[in-house]
This record gives sequence, structure tokens and C-alpha cells, in this order.
Amino acid sequence: MARMKKSPTPKVVREGFGHLLDGAASEMVKLRGDNGFEARIITYGAALQAIFTPDRAGHLADVVLGRDDLEGYVAVRRFLGATIGRYANRIANGAFELDGHRFQLPTNDGANALHGGLAGFDRKNWTITALGEKPAPFVTLSYDSPDGEEGYPGRLQTSVTYSISGAMELSAAFSAETDKPTIVNLTNHSFFNLAGVEAGGGGILDHHLTIAADTYLPVSAAGIPLGGASRVDGAPFDFRIPHRVGVRLRDAFEQVQIRQGYDHNFCLRGGGTGDPRLAARVEDPKSGRVLEVLTNQPGVQFYSGNFLDGTVTGKYGRVHRQYDALCLEPQVYPNTPNRPDYPSARLDPGQTYRHTSRYRFSAS
Repeated sequence: MARMKKSPTPKVVREGFGHLLDGAASEMVKLRGDNGFEARIITYGAALQAIFTPDRAGHLADVVLGRDDLEGYVAVRRFLGATIGRYANRIANGAFELDGHRFQLPTNDGANALHGGLAGFDRKNWTITALGEKPAPFVTLSYDSPDGEEGYPGRLQTSVTYSISGAMELSAAFSAETDKPTIVNLTNHSFFNLAGVEAGGGGILDHHLTIAADTYLPVSAAGIPLGGASRVDGAPFDFRIPHRVGVRLRDAFEQVQIRQGYDHNFCLRGGGTGDPRLAARVEDPKSGRVLEVLTNQPGVQFYSGNFLDGTVTGKYGRVHRQYDALCLEPQVYPNTPNRPDYPSARLDPGQTYRHTSRYRFSAS
């Protein structure tokens, strides 16, 4: 009797993920690589809902914070795994000038605009415009932001393609085009805990972090850069060689204390580049899981989860508490529209904004 051939496991799976109050459907796409590696993307916020990756013994765990259902994402805004836009990070006083015109944005972080305003790209239900398994498992999501949305000039046609760019590597490639001069700074806002989110209790203070930056931007208590870059030498911001995240977190150093930890832009060596290069490396010594972040952006915001306050319960019934996860957000610098000395965030008609970051996982 002939044996039936076993169907191969699909590398791309598309399924429902609930409905919004207006009846619009949210969807989830699962992208699969090797060794059980899997990334789950939802259309709401074009967000990474889960990433499963093995430890040194081959045991899989989900390593990003998220919510179990759509209702959780809608009810409380925490940027978990979301695509951030139009402008990631902060703009001082929610205002900037462009070609002699002043633009006022809604302020949603004290006196400042943060992560796109009151209803940024993380609060939009993106549209799946392409997906497939060749040349590698991928999904493309798009969002068309109208002129004047959240105070920003110009219609911005935006897309992000998530793809399995290596055996255990996820790529996020953002692009955008405009019909008027505008500013753009897109990023992914995943919160990582390489010990595994379900395990809980470990936090990220014992994670070892390396950042390829000789300088960082000191900030005010409100998180706005004070001016030019400062050297990391002799400061808790020197991650040029690996350090435990928590080893200097309680140092009597003003820049750490005013933000209750790390919440700063690191200026990557060489500035913006054509192709992604290594920006940061994180290792959890206990599990052996390693994350390398590669990007073509000039900066990366390192956030140590300072303001996770225990008010949100995420996947697996785990409450999100201070230092439970960390973020590494590739970007142009904060408040760039008001700082001509920083790398530009300007986008003009006929140009295409391109940002590619890669999240490469392994085990040691």
C-alpha cells in the first residue's frame, strides 16, 4: 500500500484576528523560518504580535510583549510591537517649521508630540497588499495617511514588508512617498525579553547589551534632546563592549535617573547607511538566546522598559512591569525637525523614504 505524502508545513498562514467596533476585520499573518522560528504580524498597527525562537537547547519561546486579542490592543495604547509613524519618538512642543510654514501637532506626551500623535500609525488597521512564500515568506501591509492627519503635511502612502530574511531572521522594510514636503520617521516598537515572555519574572536587567555607538543624546526630563551628542566614555551609556543592562541602572548619573533608566537615542557610527549594518546585540546568558539588530538608520533608541507600570496584562496572563522588556528602535534622531544639525527627516515629492531593519536571532 502506497504511503501518503505528508504535506509540508506552510511557511505563510493568514487568519482572522477579531473585528474593530466599526466592523472592520483585523488579520494575523504567521511567517515561518527554520528551527521553529516564527513571527506573527497583525494588521492593527502593522504590529509584531509574537516572535518564537529557540534557546541553546532548542526550546521555543515567545520573546516579545503583546496582547492575546485585538480588544487588548485597542483598549490600552502601549505601542507593543507596533509600526510607529508618522514620526517615531518626540517632537518638542508638537511643533516644527517646514519651508517657512509652521505646523502644530497634537501633544500627547506632556507638552510634546510622541509616536505620531493621538492616533498614530499604531492605531490604524493596515491593509495586506501582498504575501507569499517566494522568494522568502513575506507580507506587505499598507496605510494611506491623508494630508493633515495628526497635523502632518502631505498625503503619505506608506508600506512595511515583513519577511524571513534568514533562517531565524526577520526583516522589516518600510517605504513611504508624499505629495507635499513632509517629515517621516518610521520604526518598529517591539519590546524584547529573550528569556521568554511566558516564563516571566526574569526581566531584562541581566541581559547583556552591546550598541555600536560612541555618542548618545542627553535629554531633558521630558525626553527631548538637550543639544549635541555626548561621548559615552566613562558613562553608564558606554555599551561599546557588552554590559548587563541593570549593572549601572542605579548609578548616581543624572541622565539615567531623570528617565528612570535608559530612554535615549544612540548615534550609530557612520550615520545613515545604504544597507543595514549591526547596530546592537542583546544576549540572555541563561537561555543563550541572542538578538542582533541591523539597520540603515542613523540612530537607535534604547528604552529599558522604565514606564511599564503593572497596569497592563499581556499574553500568557503576564503583567508588564518595569524592566520586563527592552526596546531597540531604529530611527532618525528625536526632535529632528527642530534641529538642523541632526540627520534630516524631510521627504519631498518624487523621493521615496526607505528604512530597513533586520532582527537576527541565534543561540549561544
